[in-house]
Amino acid sequence: MIMPNTHASQSRSTAGHRIGAVSALSGVPVPTLRGWEIRYGTFSPRMTEGRQRLYNDDDVLRATLLRRLTEQGHSISGIANHDAAKLSALLHHHDASQRRNAPHSAEREVPSVAVVGLALAARLASNKFRQIFSGNGLQVTDVFPDLDAALVQPLQTKPEFLLVRTHSLHSVVQAQLHRLIDRSSVQQVIVLYHFGQEKVVESMKRAGMVVRREPVSDYELAELFRASLLMDAPQAMAHTGLGATIPPRKYDDATLARMAGMSSSMLCECPRHVAEIIAQLVSFEQYSQECLNKTSEDARLHAYLHSVSGSARALFEHALQMLAEHEGLALQEVECIG
Repeated sequence: MIMPNTHASQSRSTAGHRIGAVSALSGVPVPTLRGWEIRYGTFSPRMTEGRQRLYNDDDVLRATLLRRLTEQGHSISGIANHDAAKLSALLHHHDASQRRNAPHSAEREVPSVAVVGLALAARLASNKFRQIFSGNGLQVTDVFPDLDAALVQPLQTKPEFLLVRTHSLHSVVQAQLHRLIDRSSVQQVIVLYHFGQEKVVESMKRAGMVVRREPVSDYELAELFRASLLMDAPQAMAHTGLGATIPPRKYDDATLARMAGMSSSMLCECPRHVAEIIAQLVSFEQYSQECLNKTSEDARLHAYLHSVSGSARALFEHALQMLAEHEGLALQEVECIG
């Protein structure tokens, strides 16, 4: 379900897709797209000097929504000129009716996500992604063309996920992401990028974001969602007292190494042992996040292991802080950029 922020969606659509690309991305055959354009004026592509029609990301999103609605029985003549927001409202109403009429199940509610990137929103709405993701799908509450638009337009609701696609990752983008996270109070963030500064990428990962370099396939994207929140791991964590949000690292490798080698007035060697345990948990936390997932069961298990190791690491970091205060030792916490 797509319910984009109307003003944001229309503010900065970029023209650059030929009709064949629009067809491939939306699932609408080329003759059908041409027919909608000629008969109903559904699209207004930009013409190049060579008389090539170029469509923008908003056209891709609207074509995707129009296809889904016509497949559900809506007449194209009645919806051909609706904007993305109105099309999304129709789709949301239809999907909500289906869920109300479906037999009751114990499944969790449809997860909500705000999306930065029009083409990315269209991708989530495609039949291909929905088939891969399965279940009840995703409820896209807001769609923004870029981070600038997302920061000035109000969100319609508080989403569980923030999904962002950006060409490059640098300190300014990271600062924008943190501002958007603060104002939306979102807990799970997935960022897809093409180029990025290594220190920024690592800083974002330490802050608890899921960061992946493009290209990311539909299957991989679906697995990122499952591994972040949409599986049994959150329910399992609730029974073990673990939180759904993993705190970022407090101490870097150098600080842990210094604590492990520091002399202590205590007869036991607890500071050294705790520092070593944290270092091991950090390594396993990273390993479980990056481990190869061949099936959804693999992803489910690795998501749970990542959550367990991250939560355990946070508990031991608190214990190390208590030990340091008891011993009068100084601990240097990690400083996240942005």
